[in-house]
Amino acid sequence: MGTFGVRIDVGGGQRERWEALDALVDTGASITAVPASVLRGLGVEPLMKQTFRFGQGETRLMDVGQAWVRVEGREVVTLVLFNDEGTQPLLGALALEGVFMGVDPVAQRLVPVEGLMMRAASGWRRLGLPRAR
Repeated sequence: MGTFGVRIDVGGGQRERWEALDALVDTGASITAVPASVLRGLGVEPLMKQTFRFGQGETRLMDVGQAWVRVEGREVVTLVLFNDEGTQPLLGALALEGVFMGVDPVAQRLVPVEGLMMRAASGWRRLGLPRAR
């Protein structure tokens, strides 16, 4: 679940435009969530619809796309949820794994962990997604 806030940049397709956002680190969420208007403004289009389960057991069918996420200078293309307007952006576990960052909830900061999820990195290649740079 959410632990602390960080500054992230979200970029569209060719990374020609970026939007800086304050996001809540949410290790309980797999996918990074960004307000739909921000994603559309960056030229990100939905690729599919996916059902998500929220607190109190609510489920909703929502748009999912692919965008660049930059965290502390590290970039990765990752799945993003087109979230409701006015909702706090969330930095999810897939993006954190993609940029090889772990969470230190006590110090409330992200920490680089180069060996983190090496198996996941090979999974990114299977999906045709580039690794962090």
